[in-house]
Amino acid sequence: MAKVELKQPIVDEISNYLNGAAGVVLVDYRGLTVEQDTQLRKQLREAGVVYKVYKNTLVKRAIAGTQFEGMTELLDGPNAIAISANDATAPARILSNFAKTADALELKCGVVEGTFYDAKGIAAIANIPSREELLSKLLGSIQSPITNFARVIKQIAEKGEEVA
Repeated sequence: MAKVELKQPIVDEISNYLNGAAGVVLVDYRGLTVEQDTQLRKQLREAGVVYKVYKNTLVKRAIAGTQFEGMTELLDGPNAIAISANDATAPARILSNFAKTADALELKCGVVEGTFYDAKGIAAIANIPSREELLSKLLGSIQSPITNFARVIKQIAEKGEEVA
């Protein structure tokens, strides 16, 4: 069996993860302890993010001709890739928060909803709340005026009863 035939399933696996991915972040994990890496993987897994280490050449083959091709230049040295199909900001948010406590973890670049970002861009995206947080804030801001209006109506009704 040729080497290409052995590597093709891995390239296909990477392509399947990337197909329809909302957010992808590339990190340099050198210097992380086993305990730190285990904690990071647990946090990512709980958020539904796939976190894998692949050979750079296989990742380059998988991203060739896709929206993720901009990451090719930064695929050098040991890298890990975090991929989320649902929450576009989850990989950036979790990795950025983890990098605050683990100095060894370095954000390199990423692609969020089809747009390539460098390390600074990914750090900025990490500050964006998750979809659920944004929806709850929206619901709270919509609910607040209605609640205040109901209180005012109740107070007017109570005053009306006192006068009568």
